[in-house]
Amino acid sequence: MSRAMTRPMTPGIPPAPWQTGLPPVLAPTTRLVVLGSFPGVASLQAQQYYAHPRNQFWPLLGALWGLDMAALPYAQRLQVAQERGLGLWDIYARCRRQGSLDQAIEDADLNDLPALLRLAPGLQAVAHNGAESARARRQLSALGLAVHRLPSTSPAHASWSFARKCEAWRLVLAQHGLV
Repeated sequence: MSRAMTRPMTPGIPPAPWQTGLPPVLAPTTRLVVLGSFPGVASLQAQQYYAHPRNQFWPLLGALWGLDMAALPYAQRLQVAQERGLGLWDIYARCRRQGSLDQAIEDADLNDLPALLRLAPGLQAVAHNGAESARARRQLSALGLAVHRLPSTSPAHASWSFARKCEAWRLVLAQHGLV
């Protein structure tokens, strides 16, 4: 794993314990992968992407696809996403962090991002879910993929309305045939 350019650990404060992220949700037919930064506490505890009840990821997809994604069991949400050509992963494989905020990520290791092309040979593009994920734009552009930066679905990113986020996400998903 390559070391990411994240904030260094704070001198004099013991480092947070290492946390390991979730495995990728990809298929050979994945056309667009949404890359988050690193799962929050609720997601790590549940071992599910976007598990925090106030995260807008699943409701946003539901609004775009005309389904109540948040009401579906997690395995079924993943199945629907994969059937539509959407994959999920994070840019960081592991890091040290207290809490769930991206600003608290320290000493992070990047996931094997070039593996995206092996795991999803039909991949056309990457969509970063938020600013921290978008820090890996350069590495992903080098793979020859289209790269998009989308507004974060995190409850911490409340400056955009749900409708405004939906429109930004709809434009990118439509560009790759997912809506």
